[in-house]
Amino acid sequence: MFVSTKAHLPRRTLLRGAGAAVALPWLEAMLPAFASPAQADVATTPPRRFVAINYGLGFHGPHLFPKESGPEHAPTPYLELLKAHRGQFSLISGLSHPEQNGANGHTSELTILTSAKHPGLPGFRNSISLDQFLAEKLVPDTRFPSLALNVSGRESISWSSNGVNIPAAGLPETLFQMMFVTGTPKDIEQQTAELRRGRSILDTVNERAKQLHGTLGKQDQEKFDQYLTSVRELETRLQDSESWVHKPKPTTTAKPPKNVTDRLDFVAQSRLMHQMIVLALQSDSTRIVTLRSSAMNDVPKLPGVDTGWHDLSHHGQDDQKIEELKLIETAEFREINALLSQLRQAPEASGSVLESTQLLISSNLGNASSHSWRDLPIILAGGGYRHTGHLVGGGAGNENTPLCNLFVQIAQRMGVETERFGSSTSNGINGLA
Repeated sequence: MFVSTKAHLPRRTLLRGAGAAVALPWLEAMLPAFASPAQADVATTPPRRFVAINYGLGFHGPHLFPKESGPEHAPTPYLELLKAHRGQFSLISGLSHPEQNGANGHTSELTILTSAKHPGLPGFRNSISLDQFLAEKLVPDTRFPSLALNVSGRESISWSSNGVNIPAAGLPETLFQMMFVTGTPKDIEQQTAELRRGRSILDTVNERAKQLHGTLGKQDQEKFDQYLTSVRELETRLQDSESWVHKPKPTTTAKPPKNVTDRLDFVAQSRLMHQMIVLALQSDSTRIVTLRSSAMNDVPKLPGVDTGWHDLSHHGQDDQKIEELKLIETAEFREINALLSQLRQAPEASGSVLESTQLLISSNLGNASSHSWRDLPIILAGGGYRHTGHLVGGGAGNENTPLCNLFVQIAQRMGVETERFGSSTSNGINGLA
């Protein structure tokens, strides 16, 4: 009788040291003994991933967009900060969501991943965001079907199929515990009991809901049906959570991160949250992530900046304000550069994590000074595309191409068979392949 002595090294193994996390490259030891051809294919094929990060106060266009299109464009101050990754991303101009005039100049952030019209106005109801659409269609076999994050708050850019905002998952310390810290048997049992208790409450609510539904008028029934849909969505999430309670978590020797307590230190907050995103992808804790990045009225903690960030975004072409704003946005692009570096340096079966991750970097404002929601700054990195530098995806202003055309293309590359999403008019952006 042959006894295999082959050690099975988990594919999600990470090397830790000096605060850094590095995924191991594909090794034969990661393939279980006697694996079937199908198992071997799954083990050696990286999963498809999607990450979306939105910057609510935009970027100063002249510092980002070059006048020329294509790979040989002249450098701009912000693109120069990403020069190490040229060929790994596309800057796409000429895109926006239609009819985004809403309750105020910033409510377009509510719809950056949905494209629902007139955000925040009376009668407005949001629609499903791209990340949740992907999670529903793909049903990824991960501990977290998706992660909705916020650098410094609880609101996210993720919305359920019922148009309900999904609260941000939490602070870095909490995220780390969720992904890597395994509780005691007593902790696990308590968590299971709490999940079952939540389900029993929903069972009671559902029963009472059925009784109440028949007593309502037609309009109230429609509203009530929306509520029941939310209840069913929560029920499904509770059931999924319970199935993962007893499954082992990835192991790590890294020290848990420390939350950044200074809310004005947006650089440290962003850097830490970016690291958490990389950890989540490397450990295959999730394959779909959204992040609502920093934006504030106060003066951020950054040398040379003495004016409130929001005030600077309304610079009115004042040179001094634009210079201070440039300091903030330069810091943001340095952190974007660092995130790209981490994703490229994280190896897996057939390349890097970046190659299998579509990283969408956006803002809901094309010109924050005038609250314009047209001509949005859109960067798409990784994902296996043939990136060609600056890609003109549509005309300027009213001639913009719907951003949702790109969303359809992203969904298709993720493996979702769809021809439409939100306000899309086609299934892709010309020149992006």
